[in-house]
Amino acid sequence: MSKKLLLAGGGHAHMMTLANLSRFREKGFEVTVVQPSPYHYYSGMGPGMLGNTYSPEEIRFATRKVVEKSGSVFIQEKVARIDPQARRIFLESGESLPYDVLSLNIGSSVPRSIISTASAENIFTVKPIEHLQKARQLILELGTEKPINVAVIGGGPSAVEIAGNVWGLAHRGGLQPVKIQVFARSSIMSGFPDRVRYKAIHSLNARGINILEHCAVKAIHSTRVELESLQNYGADVIFVATGVNPSPVIRESGLRTGPEGGLLVNRYLQSVDHPEIFGGGDCIYFQEQPLDKVGVYAVRENPVLLHNLMASLEGKELQPFDPGGDYLLIFNLGDNTGIFRKKCLLFGGRPAFLIKDYIDRKFMKKFQALER
Repeated sequence: MSKKLLLAGGGHAHMMTLANLSRFREKGFEVTVVQPSPYHYYSGMGPGMLGNTYSPEEIRFATRKVVEKSGSVFIQEKVARIDPQARRIFLESGESLPYDVLSLNIGSSVPRSIISTASAENIFTVKPIEHLQKARQLILELGTEKPINVAVIGGGPSAVEIAGNVWGLAHRGGLQPVKIQVFARSSIMSGFPDRVRYKAIHSLNARGINILEHCAVKAIHSTRVELESLQNYGADVIFVATGVNPSPVIRESGLRTGPEGGLLVNRYLQSVDHPEIFGGGDCIYFQEQPLDKVGVYAVRENPVLLHNLMASLEGKELQPFDPGGDYLLIFNLGDNTGIFRKKCLLFGGRPAFLIKDYIDRKFMKKFQALER
């Protein structure tokens, strides 16, 4: 009986494996890919889609099409549980799937604990990226009719990019006045050097975006933001960008995790307890050293996961993952400008945005070519 490779999620860390599914098929392995959507959206371009710089089609990969084109099986479902002893995953539908080798790239989610309502259609967590597409449409609909208030909860890069790109959406769409407020528990971009913080703050302030620092949010209601100080701010549209946690599926399945709940993996991106389980991206905790939640590590994990998944199926030697050194960060501020940072090199303005745009489009072009 042929061995079964199961990929849970078609995210950044699985891109090279998806591009080489035919190699697995040629060696006689069965491959199944499970993902909640037929597409995978590139998070690095998500804020740009919100700001109408990019269309949804420009920032997504047709995962189902690529998988089925290779002769493999695509299942549009969410993973509910993993049973490592039985070597099976259970889907939310109740169906279960066997595997010989499993690789997890099921990402992360924004905690919803401060959201007091479960059904409000105007509250959007910044992940999954598809939420930003719905938010864009709602802002365009509301802003065409009347002035609106938009609240962004969070103080990190995601909150800054969301706020800036909401402004860009309103500016490009010719909407009625859109008031944007950012609620940061501590300081804006607190984990970055002062020069990065100042550039971000100056950009938002120059466009009339109101930043409220050291401002803890107690609860998010359908039409207002309630602070721990008991002040309330009305909002027509609310974004929650308060950081991300690994998928709870891993911890709830009894797999050993790191302190944040990500699958604890060794230097081979392999579960420390179950050698047939691998993982990459935001859903893992790298035992050798903590990794920042940035897409560059998922991209760097690509060739190692491709090699080790094949090697594990064939019983060959695994390859260690080297996280590498410092990485490039470029933030999209929503007005065709950005902030560029690599080691000691830091600058802002339109050149920073143009570099990011070039890198992102090149990345997308490489993998979207698989669809044709």
